[in-house]
Parts: sequence; structure tokens; C-alpha cells
Amino acid sequence: MKLLSRLRPFAARRRWVAPGGLLAIVLTAALLAGCAAEAVPGLYHCPMHPDYVSDKPGDCPICGMRLVPMKADAPKPPPGAETAHQHDAAGHKADHKDVYTCPMHPEVQSDKPGECPQCGMDLVKKEPAPAQAKQNSAQAPASSAGTALPSGLAAVHTEDGRAQMAGVRTVAATAESVATSVRAVGNVVPDETRIRHITSKVGGWIEKLHVNAVGQLVKAGQPLFEIYSPELLASQEEYVRAMKSAEELSKSSIPEVRRGAEDLASAARRRLELFDVPPAFLEQLRQTGTPRRTIVFRAPFGGYVSEKNVLEGHKIEPGADLLTITDLSRVWVAAQVYEAEAAAARVGRAATVTLPYDQGRTLQGKVSLVYPTIDTESRTIQVRLEFANPGLVLKPGMFVNVALERARASGVVVPDSAVIDSGTRQLVFVEASAGHFEPREVRVGLRSDGNAVLSDGLRAGERVAIAANFLLDSESRLRGAAAGKTAAPAAGGHEGHKQ
Repeated sequence: MKLLSRLRPFAARRRWVAPGGLLAIVLTAALLAGCAAEAVPGLYHCPMHPDYVSDKPGDCPICGMRLVPMKADAPKPPPGAETAHQHDAAGHKADHKDVYTCPMHPEVQSDKPGECPQCGMDLVKKEPAPAQAKQNSAQAPASSAGTALPSGLAAVHTEDGRAQMAGVRTVAATAESVATSVRAVGNVVPDETRIRHITSKVGGWIEKLHVNAVGQLVKAGQPLFEIYSPELLASQEEYVRAMKSAEELSKSSIPEVRRGAEDLASAARRRLELFDVPPAFLEQLRQTGTPRRTIVFRAPFGGYVSEKNVLEGHKIEPGADLLTITDLSRVWVAAQVYEAEAAAARVGRAATVTLPYDQGRTLQGKVSLVYPTIDTESRTIQVRLEFANPGLVLKPGMFVNVALERARASGVVVPDSAVIDSGTRQLVFVEASAGHFEPREVRVGLRSDGNAVLSDGLRAGERVAIAANFLLDSESRLRGAAAGKTAAPAAGGHEGHKQ
């Protein structure tokens, strides 16, 4: 009202004021007067957070807006009392101090926004860790195993479902025994102890062949060929005469005469036996007393004809190699092992053979012989395996796959993909709790078939990340670097930027 009385003389002197203009001036003055009257000197608050009150102008610590003078009708906090917003702001400033960092250089941190002194990018506000993660971090030790975390790395906290969305999968470590094997190519060869050569000990002619093809199966005692030999015919006649003489002289009263005739007959029979005349033929000759022009020779053992060097009508000489019969009921597998893998070439070492045409069938055997020499061209050592061959599944000349056990180790086994090998150390990420992953330094003792045996650093039953663990490794390194820089900031752009 005082302001209005002061404006009246001024309005009376101004004849040029338009009708109604005085009213407008009055209303404007009244509004300004009212505002001036409502403003409380010395108190400021945030328009977005009116519960925050300060006695100095500045910015709101929550949203950053400029503080405005507080109106008189706004509720005043009691003297000495702390408003709820002041308490939250104090707690927020104490627990969640704003930190700005560079997206490309996380080691650069500052308490104010600006540009990165290294690359010039705008610093971004670093989001504080979730309350649950902070609680877990405060409660959890450096490592769930009671050991310090590897240098330069930090534990990784993820919210519920974030790890699954990123593709992180975990499995439990198990206590097992794992063996490594040496793979080689083997060649099936006949058992050399089961190969027989049929030869002739007399000269003559082949009158008839009962076995006419290579690969034909021959059974023991089966006829092979008939031979005419003048020497065998003469020996038959000699044996027949000796038997008749022994029969006639058996009635002699002189013992020496009887014994001499019997010895002559025995010598004649022995001569035919040394010519490999079958015993059945000799018995028939003794009973009938009639020599035969040809003699049938039979197979002394069974097998497959692997070689035939004679035809009907051929003249043969003593010692001629007529047929070769091979027993394939048991065969050998000759495998070539490289010189660098000679540790697997040991007599008695277990071996597994798989067939190229039937991968589902495996044969178990052992190394029976390690050859004493090495192939100087291929630098390989030859080992020999022995296998029974029912059904003739292993055919001579066939190539097979051979796996020789090289080494065996027992320990905590995890998939090979769980181990991150940096060259200087080996790491796994252990899921200590839901969404909480800790880096753990381990030592791999043996690798085989996609599994790794850990000799140290992990216990059976602990779960490790086997997929997307490289994401965990990257995040762990970033957090480790940021934590290191926060604890001991560099004297370069970081400190200068904060100043």
C-alpha cells in the first residue's frame, strides 16, 4: 500500500498515461511488491527439490539446478533440525560422491564434468554400484576361497538376469581322472607266426589242384593238390616189399633175422613220412599193399590262400614254394608314433582302435612290441598291437585309427573353455554367489578332449563361467584399473583436471 501511494503523484504528473494504464501499472507494482514481500532473505531452495534449503546461493547437489530465493509462505525447517532432503543429500554426498570418468580411459576420473585430458572426450558420470552389489562387496572377502584376488583384476557384480542376458553360462567343477592320448594311423598286417608256406620235398608233376584261387578259405586236412613223383612211387614199392619180407621172416627161428626184416619195413615207412606223405595214405598202403601213382597232399592247418605259385601240370623241384596259407583269426596292427611322442610307445600300454568304416566299433588291445629302430625319413617309431579278429573285421592292408594312452592325471576338472590363458597366468571366473563373479588364478596340469585338469586354485563343486567369460575378464580388468587409479591417482591429466 505504501508503494501504491508513492506511485499516485507520479501517475498524476504523467498526463500521457492511457486509460487503464494506471491500473496496469498499479497491478504490476502490487505484484512486484507482493513478490518482494514474500521473498525471505538469506534462504534458498531448489525448484525441483523444494525440501532442500540452503543459506547460500548455489546449485542443488541432487539435480544441479540453480537455487532460488525461498518464499515466505514456504514451510521453514525448525531451527537446528535437518530436513529429510538435507539428510539424503548428505548421505548421497557421503556414499555416492559424483565421479566423472572417460569412456575410453577409465583410469581418468574427476569430481567435475569436463573433457578427458588424453583423448578430449566428454567425461561421463560414473553410475554407483547397486545397493545389493555394494552390500555383497562389503560383506564378501577379497575372494570366496580366502585368498587375495589376482593383481589388476576385481570382482564383477551383475544384477539379476544380466549375466544370462550377456550369455554367461556356468558349470560345476568335478573331481575326475583324465587321460591324454596319442593318435596315430595303423596298418593291419597278418600275424607272421600264423603264415605257412606249402613246399615240395620231392620232384615231380602237379596232376591236379584242389585249391585254384588266392583268397580261398582252406580248412585243416582239406586236399590241396595231387602230385606224381617217381621217387615217391619207388619209395612206396620199397615199403611194400619190406612189409612182405618182414611178414615172411616173422616165422624164422632166428631172432636177428626177424628183427632185421622189421627194421627194414620201418625204415621204408619212415622215408615216406619224411616226404610229408599223409599218415592216412600210409595206413591205406600198409593194408592194401598196392602203391599208387599219385599222392594227395592235404593242408596241415586252416587259413586263407594268400599266395599261389603253381598250376596243374607244372613240374616242380624239391623245395619249390607252391602255396601260402595265412591264418587271419588273429592279426597285428602296426602304428607309427612320432619321435616327439615316444613316451606313449611302451610295451603293455593300453590302446584303442577304431575302424574307418564303422566308427561305433572300438577294439581294445595292448602294445606287444616296440621296434628297436626309428624310421629316419618320417622320424617315427613303429609299435605293434595284437588283436583277435572274429568275423574278419580287420583285413590286412586296412588303415585304422589308433589311440595310445600317453598320460593320466587326477584333480579338479573343468571345461577347457573356462580357462583364460594370458600367457603369463591362467584364470577362471568363479560364481561365488548369484551375479557375483570372482577371478581366480589356477594352474592347468593336463588338457584332454576339451577338459582341463586343475592342479591348484579351485575346489570341486564350485561353479565357473564357461561362456562369455571374456566379457567378465574385460569388466574385471576395467574395474581393477579404475580401483587402482582411484586409490593412487596419477600425477598427469587426472590430478590437473581435478584441480
